[in-house]
Amino acid sequence: MNIPFRHNDPQTNKGELCMIGGIYSNQKCSICGSNFIDDGKKGLVCSHHPNERASRFFVKIRGIWKRFKNYEEAQRFLTGIRYKIDEGSLDVRDYKKDNPLGFVNLITKWLEYKKHTVKRKSHNNLKNYANRAIDFFGDRNIKEIGYGEIEDFIYAQKVSDKTKSNMKSGLHDFWNWLRKRKVITLQQVPEFPETPFELGYRNTISKEDQEKILNEVYRISYHINQKIYLGIKWLSIYISMRPAELMGVKEGEIDLSNGYFIIPHPKEKRPKLIPLLEEDIEVIKGLPRGLPGLHFFRHTKGIKGAYEGQPFGEKYFYKWWKKACFNLGIESVDLYGGTRHSTARALRQCCTPEEIKRATMHSTNKAFERYYRIESDELRSVYRKATAPLLHHNQVQPKEAKVLNFKE
Repeated sequence: MNIPFRHNDPQTNKGELCMIGGIYSNQKCSICGSNFIDDGKKGLVCSHHPNERASRFFVKIRGIWKRFKNYEEAQRFLTGIRYKIDEGSLDVRDYKKDNPLGFVNLITKWLEYKKHTVKRKSHNNLKNYANRAIDFFGDRNIKEIGYGEIEDFIYAQKVSDKTKSNMKSGLHDFWNWLRKRKVITLQQVPEFPETPFELGYRNTISKEDQEKILNEVYRISYHINQKIYLGIKWLSIYISMRPAELMGVKEGEIDLSNGYFIIPHPKEKRPKLIPLLEEDIEVIKGLPRGLPGLHFFRHTKGIKGAYEGQPFGEKYFYKWWKKACFNLGIESVDLYGGTRHSTARALRQCCTPEEIKRATMHSTNKAFERYYRIESDELRSVYRKATAPLLHHNQVQPKEAKVLNFKE
């Protein structure tokens, strides 16, 4: 398709019909040294010596510059660009040498952005998904990847259905990020395939077996560091807390005056307040306290491989839980299943499903302060039922309270 515009020749002052862009060459006539001119039919020729022709070509149009080995390819390319200009669909970025719309370039930038917005473990997962996608798509133009390509990628992965769903969610977030940055338009965001999955069931135990394990944890660890037992016991009572959330609690995030654990950055991405039972408030008051920035769960003196004040490792509770299970001959139940899940299951005998849901905080949309003013008594009531068999270990040996200042 020809797209004409009027060009005024400064020498003749006559208007002549010209085309947008053109085919050029950096070669010159070997006889007279004149520039070659596109005759629009056979190639670039010398106006004085028609038998002299160019053998190398480039197209220049609207900021696009591209080399070609023959005239026919250059002509087809130029015609295509003119057509896109005419229909208003030209995107000059599609033809840039640095490939600004390349999948590799864009997803690399997205990963750098996510590094500052998600936790390290989540970022590692996103990086894994991105690397798999890079292997599959290469550096294709982002606008060339649609529903079919994404579906082919996801179902080509030899992973669980849950991981496929996570991959889909990660890529969906990536394309939304591109839209928000105006790299692509809303119409250019592809649809995403359905990725159904069913979560596997964790093994659980009875409340009686849970109590046996907690008693064994108490026996083997309390003389080493009483917070090992306290942490595992609290996971079986305060079932709205995950192990990583409890492990990360700092001294300044324990509000003893109002009786709360404060979880500032939970998985749900909104702060959680966990109301403490009165006996646990007294237990904490009887322990040596540290400065606000110190982790509550930290090592004491004399622990091999750890220095005083060092936070517990990510799997420290799990290690002691498994050791207690081994001593008792209890198999195939992990810390998460044996505490939170087992307690929630046992509470069905004395609590309504709605009470348990609220106590686990699985789907809570209430404002932050509502946990202080309205729900606290209800949650404490549920936690009271969860702790009934465990009261005989609530007392700790009183120690002189002091403020500790360790390096984190």
